Amino acid sequence: MAGICCGVVGESESAAPVEPSSRAARRRRMELRAPFKFISPPLDNGVRRRKFEMVLPRSQGCENTVASCEHKSAMGENKVVVSSNLRAQNDAVQDVPSFGMTSVCGRRRDMEDAVSIHPLFCEEESAADSNGIHFFGVFDGHGCSHVAMRCKERFHEIVKEEVERKRNSSPAVEWKEAMEQSFERMDAEVSEWCTGSTPAATTTTCRCELQTPQCDAVGSTAVVAIVTPDKIVVSNCGDSRAVLCRNGVAVPLSSDHKPDRPDELLRINQAGGRVIYWDGPRVLGVLAMSRAIGDNYLKPYVTSKPEVTVIDRTDEDECLILASDGLWDVVSNDTACGVARICLRSQGASSPPSPPETVNSGDAGESSNRACSDASILLTKLALARHSTDNVSVLVVDLRRNRRE
Repeated sequence: MAGICCGVVGESESAAPVEPSSRAARRRRMELRAPFKFISPPLDNGVRRRKFEMVLPRSQGCENTVASCEHKSAMGENKVVVSSNLRAQNDAVQDVPSFGMTSVCGRRRDMEDAVSIHPLFCEEESAADSNGIHFFGVFDGHGCSHVAMRCKERFHEIVKEEVERKRNSSPAVEWKEAMEQSFERMDAEVSEWCTGSTPAATTTTCRCELQTPQCDAVGSTAVVAIVTPDKIVVSNCGDSRAVLCRNGVAVPLSSDHKPDRPDELLRINQAGGRVIYWDGPRVLGVLAMSRAIGDNYLKPYVTSKPEVTVIDRTDEDECLILASDGLWDVVSNDTACGVARICLRSQGASSPPSPPETVNSGDAGESSNRACSDASILLTKLALARHSTDNVSVLVVDLRRNRRE
């Protein structure tokens, strides 16, 4: 046969001219297809389904996307939250560190941890280098979760306000002063909220609010890391911890505030308090940490003043680990850095970011953000395997400068 007829053309109609297969014609066809792509997310039964999705062309910019998933862990009804980020692929956008986070209830009755992640949280600043400022925080609540959740919602906003105020008076931010004032403001805001002076911004049904709506016997630790193009600023209040992995060596950037730490014990005694050993050292036999946000009933023995560490970034920096004491009670700094380093190195430093469906489904094509997520998951599993009795929250931030080369 000479050909196949695929349609009918009337006498008054003329067939549309066939566009020659030229380079210009192919380019026009590609431009029409550019805004669309097909993805095939897996279903629960393993069957893949075709899905049609709009995608902005590269020339229109690429937003940083956070892909997250929630599922039930194998250990009963514990809620597991795992998230990882996708770096901006547009070279015109400031580079954003990749990260991975895992947070589980563990063997506790309630989940009282909270994690706050805000890349480019100062991107609207007028200063040229402000676009490279990123906020990461881990908050471990005690007594209930609402103070930790309040910190999650508000802390980055308070830090941003302090940074803006400092920049108005000086071109260089005095990070120690800015972070100390941020912690003081956060503590004051929590205190007013707990005593009913200000309305609650978050609607919760936690047990403590059902029993005592104006409870002041609730608090939270706070370890906050500000990552700039040339510095890492870590502020710690409580027994959550930040550890930097630099060239295979674990560098602690915070020190746990335990009541039996010599300087903390002296401070508590000078303030008129006592450290009583009741299942470990506790302030007045109650709280197992000497610094926290909230806990009005234990002031001034328990203070919200943080210890601030400012360190210059180097090309040898690999990752930053922020975690609650559910991890650090059973896993050492060296072990945690070793696990994170293996995950980062096994998947390479130059892998491009994976699309959201790849990150969530576990398909091929890992990237550094997937490596951070794997590191946080492995560290969490290690803590649970070593019988950690607390909530476990782990945040891993990729600091490698050459990951895109």
